[in-house]
Amino acid sequence: MASEKPTVLIIGGLGYIGRFLARYIHENDLASEVRLVDKVLPQLAWLAPEFEKACSSDKFIQADASKEQALARIFDRTDGKEWDYVFNCGGETRYSQEDEVYKVRSLGLSLAVGREAARRKVKCFVELSTGMVYKPNSSPSKEGDKLKPWSKIAVFKLQAEEELAKIEGLHLVIVRLPHVYGPYASQWVATALCMARVYQALGEEMKWLWTKDLRTNTAHIDDVTRALWAVAAWYDAGKANWDEKSMGQVPIFNVVDKGTTNQGVIADIIGEVFGIETGFQGQLLSNLARLNMDSVVDDVNDDVLGPWADLLSDAGITRPGPLTPFMEKELLKDTDLSMDGSRLEEVVGFQYQKPTITKELVEEVIESYKRMKWWP
Repeated sequence: MASEKPTVLIIGGLGYIGRFLARYIHENDLASEVRLVDKVLPQLAWLAPEFEKACSSDKFIQADASKEQALARIFDRTDGKEWDYVFNCGGETRYSQEDEVYKVRSLGLSLAVGREAARRKVKCFVELSTGMVYKPNSSPSKEGDKLKPWSKIAVFKLQAEEELAKIEGLHLVIVRLPHVYGPYASQWVATALCMARVYQALGEEMKWLWTKDLRTNTAHIDDVTRALWAVAAWYDAGKANWDEKSMGQVPIFNVVDKGTTNQGVIADIIGEVFGIETGFQGQLLSNLARLNMDSVVDDVNDDVLGPWADLLSDAGITRPGPLTPFMEKELLKDTDLSMDGSRLEEVVGFQYQKPTITKELVEEVIESYKRMKWWP
């Protein structure tokens, strides 16, 4: 019976992960009702055509979920019942913002919707967090390992995790993510691909700071959305295999592919896809850069932004999408993003369909950009 399927509220429903989660639920007919909440209107969200049905206007509410006065409109349903699953895919995803921005848009948002979900006795509240909360280590971090957040996003995500865990009656699951890539991605992998396109056009070698061994773990968006649903359904069905004594009261899961992605893997794939030379600056030059990171980042951005604009102009792209080769300083740190995802497999029984990042999967990303006329 359709009525037995859960009802689902997605906060940040038009964000990168939110829209793919909505589409996964829609295409697999997993929910009896879905509502997407976002600050951004669908018309301004760079939605590809295949998201039109999953993210249609009848499912959408424009609201800022960090604002107390918006919560009733966000959570109230016409039949007076409460949502079964709430996924918090919202929050500030841009790097290098002021602390206050993350405090309001990430921490404030999580706590506002978390408290409301607890008050309304929502069956499962899934909070999306980041693997950048772990103390950087080349050996993969498990969920119970030492925490030492190394990006501003992670500092406030960890605060959100800790505060949500204190909310009485909140049925909380925390999912920590690495770099998420896939079609239409506009962060991390997108930056590297845009830079590679510039170096290809200039006929120059693309060199990374630090070494090929720096861990930059990944997960494909399709596996991430499948994992989010699997975790919520597992929680709702009674949290099988969860041992509170050894694992803690709040279930936490790393979602990360099995490819132990590092800079070397990415450099090899980019070299193949673009037919360019790739390499690494090595420790000495990298250490010099570390002393003067601001000017290094400025120099790199000066070198690539002009040629990127020229490429767009030459290709007749007048309305550029969300892609840019602009490099964020926070992403140039020599900190390993290295995670162990075995708990999700062992406890929930999850299996990855895209266990490693490959040349073919990266080419799929570029093809998606071409379809949207974002790619020069």
